[in-house]
Amino acid sequence: MSKFLESLTSRPILADGAMGTVLYARGVFINRCYDELNLSDPAMILSIHEDYLQAGAEILETNTFGANRFRLARHGLADKVAAINKAGVRIAREAVAHLLEKQAMDAWVAGSIGPLGVRLEPLGKTGLDEAREAFAEQIKALAEAGADLLIIETMPALNEAQQALIAAREHAPDLPVIVMVTVDDEGNCLDGAPPEQAAALRTTWGADVIGINCSSGPSTVLTAIEAMRAATHLPLAAMPNAGMPRAVEGRNIYLCSPEYMASFARKALKAGVQIVGGCCGTTPNHIRAMNSTLRALDAQTRVTTTDVQPALSTETPPAPLADRSKIGSLIANGEFVTLVEIVPPRGIDCSKEIEGARLLAKYGVHAINVPDSPRASARMSAQSLCIQIQQLTGIETVLHYTCRDRNVLSIQSDLLGASSLGLRNILCLTGDPPKLGNYPDATAVFDVDAIGLVNIVHRLNYGLDIGANSIGASTNFTICVAANPGVPDIEHEIRRFAWKVEAGAEYAITQPVFDLTLLETFLKRIESFRIPVIAGIWPLTSLRNAEFMKNDLRVSMPEEIMLRMAQCITPETARAEGILIAREMLKAVRPLVQGVQVSAPFGRYSAAADVLADVL
Repeated sequence: MSKFLESLTSRPILADGAMGTVLYARGVFINRCYDELNLSDPAMILSIHEDYLQAGAEILETNTFGANRFRLARHGLADKVAAINKAGVRIAREAVAHLLEKQAMDAWVAGSIGPLGVRLEPLGKTGLDEAREAFAEQIKALAEAGADLLIIETMPALNEAQQALIAAREHAPDLPVIVMVTVDDEGNCLDGAPPEQAAALRTTWGADVIGINCSSGPSTVLTAIEAMRAATHLPLAAMPNAGMPRAVEGRNIYLCSPEYMASFARKALKAGVQIVGGCCGTTPNHIRAMNSTLRALDAQTRVTTTDVQPALSTETPPAPLADRSKIGSLIANGEFVTLVEIVPPRGIDCSKEIEGARLLAKYGVHAINVPDSPRASARMSAQSLCIQIQQLTGIETVLHYTCRDRNVLSIQSDLLGASSLGLRNILCLTGDPPKLGNYPDATAVFDVDAIGLVNIVHRLNYGLDIGANSIGASTNFTICVAANPGVPDIEHEIRRFAWKVEAGAEYAITQPVFDLTLLETFLKRIESFRIPVIAGIWPLTSLRNAEFMKNDLRVSMPEEIMLRMAQCITPETARAEGILIAREMLKAVRPLVQGVQVSAPFGRYSAAADVLADVL
């Protein structure tokens, strides 16, 4: 470790360039697992390493960027983690040995560790401990095979970089560790963290060298590196892409010339960078040009580092639940909550829905629930209808918000806008898949699920964006989640409910309840992490409606209720019986829960009011 780090104090060091770019140029299609070539075609990997060494590279990265269990599993190679990583080190070491033998020159072999390719908590399903274990598996293999140092690179989020660094310190304590993130066009990490914060955190975590790689090209990386320089005393590394790829005759081509990359190397050294190299699009020709520049430069032109670090973002706690909204106040004070669901229209005319909300407000309903394109149908946006209802009727709304149609950037933008416009109650949902709707071929996003969405809203409530950067104030949402007491896999539902509560959920709304026993069992199972629960109530309109709920929506429907609906002769008697069943269910659940949400099937808002007659 000391030999490598001491070298950084005396002169700049040149790393190699892209492996994937050269493999692609040699005819290896991108659907191949490039890491597996360490086993199936080591001669090709060896020749690329040797080309980079001949170009002047002194750090040779192993062909193991994606050699972790998550990425390899996509190619059916999850059991080859150790073999692929050890082979990667062995091939790179062989290339260095050839260089030493032929030219009496040496180079360092760096074990390349890329991101896992999965989203980590709090935004994804992969736990931090799982991520750390996957990194550890790869790092142990690289260390055992004889890597000189480790390069943790192209990290999109700081929490993932931290887990990789922790694994490196635990399983390869004697190896120097370089930790590099990738940044967007504004120089921020892909989780939103600014470069100064990224530098300060990685310094605190104990990296030996920090830096930036990949990204949109030399200019962006240079700007971000200059910001990092003022926030850390550690050596810096910069290995940008050769610009952004351009489509040329069906192929993606990186157009930054070797001369431009050499110019970047000169500027990077003057900005205080000690290690330069290249990422996507860079070839041995680029590295050769950069090598000429480095050899011609006086290392003394590099700037002096400092110990000054910027202050990290601080939280802005939300107001107490009772002060955030009417619903929040009712829940905080233990009062019984009444909600009615109003589904947005399929067109632009929402006058019927507005009048329905006005009618329900007159009856004394506390708030209106507005679904977000239920059953993946194309409807007016729930956010738009919520705003119109609140502005035109004065009744409060609960906005359903799904992850199906939005990536994490859109989610954050929508929620900031919702808070700015006065929406204060959010029901966090994963969302129905598009195949259930009228556009089954539509693309689903699902960057996060309901648990990840709760985490995002919870952070916004503490004045932090998804990168833990301050947004200046709390969004002050009340955070609601869904629960389904009648789902067949109740164990899975209980686990997910517990995770939602852990993420920051403050109350829950259930799917329609027709079987009281299932609700009682569910409530008993969640006693240790209980939050206020609002029961869903659905007034059936016909036997066909009951069959749809039972068979299509998989709602538990007792045979007694099916029989009662089957005995109804006319549509009028069926609707009356549905309202009666709903009122009976409301009376039964009232001692168990803190409120009810009543649906208004087919826009029959008066029917919802009839169900609530005994509690309004």
